[in-house]
Amino acid sequence: MKFKDYYTTLGCKKDAGQDDIKRAYRRLARKFHPDVNKDPGAEERFKEIGEAYEVLHDPEKRKAYDRFGSNWKAGQDFEPPPGWDAGFTFNGRRQASAGASDFSDFFETLFGGQRFQTEDGVHFGRRNFMAKGQDIQAKIEISLEDSYTGSSRTITRNRTIPEPGGRLATRPSSLQVTLPRGIIEGQQIRLEGQGSPGHNGPNGDLFLEIIFAAHPVFTVQKRDILLTLPVTPWEAALGATIKVPTLGGPVDLKIPPHAQTGKKLRLKGRGLCSQHHSGDQYVTLTIMTPPATTKAQREFYEQMSRIFSFNPRTGGM
Repeated sequence: MKFKDYYTTLGCKKDAGQDDIKRAYRRLARKFHPDVNKDPGAEERFKEIGEAYEVLHDPEKRKAYDRFGSNWKAGQDFEPPPGWDAGFTFNGRRQASAGASDFSDFFETLFGGQRFQTEDGVHFGRRNFMAKGQDIQAKIEISLEDSYTGSSRTITRNRTIPEPGGRLATRPSSLQVTLPRGIIEGQQIRLEGQGSPGHNGPNGDLFLEIIFAAHPVFTVQKRDILLTLPVTPWEAALGATIKVPTLGGPVDLKIPPHAQTGKKLRLKGRGLCSQHHSGDQYVTLTIMTPPATTKAQREFYEQMSRIFSFNPRTGGM
């Protein structure tokens, strides 16, 4: 049995990172996949790529593979020494390796045991071993109102399920997701057992990462809700009480006299509040000047210019 240099097979250096190995595998797998590459030898090359990736993407298997170092040279006969695999266990979940269904004798001798197929890839070892299924990551878009009040959502996803005879089939599945009050963007909801099926063990979990849909009025900063509020010059100058929108409905906001554009006012507890954390709503004022479209309006502005000795450009401007 001849040694196979898996790094050369994937075109990677021995110190390549896991992301580099994954990228190399995907690039080569697309290039030599039998469905797209009809050249003689493409299928065999595809299998070799899958075999190399099955070892190098797995930290335990890669560590064992690297253990022999310079003893593995191209063309060298190889027989594993007794107890070579002490300290290594291959009992976890493995990623799927397309085309990895027909590995070499070298691979089977190196990693031992019987080969069998599960949903998430090819495994080696005892058929009765137990492994949890793969966790799945996904994103779910919700509104700010969903977070403010708490809500529920029905989602539909495709799940792989076993059929009679051992075949795997993909079927749509609906899940009811509870959105807790005050959940913020980037947090995750864990749905236990809704990931990939395990092998003689529990299913993996589904993790839903929260993202917020764009809102027509508000923006969000962690738990705080931000609103830009236009006000008239007289409301800003004299002070006023104005109804402003919040996620919980309109509330009265007191504008103090002499307010200027950019002034920020806080509505306490009107942000995204959970059981243990609170957020506020911040209202930033912007003064809007009405247009002078009639003679009376223009005369009023002219009168203001005579009454007020105000120059906003003083102070070095």
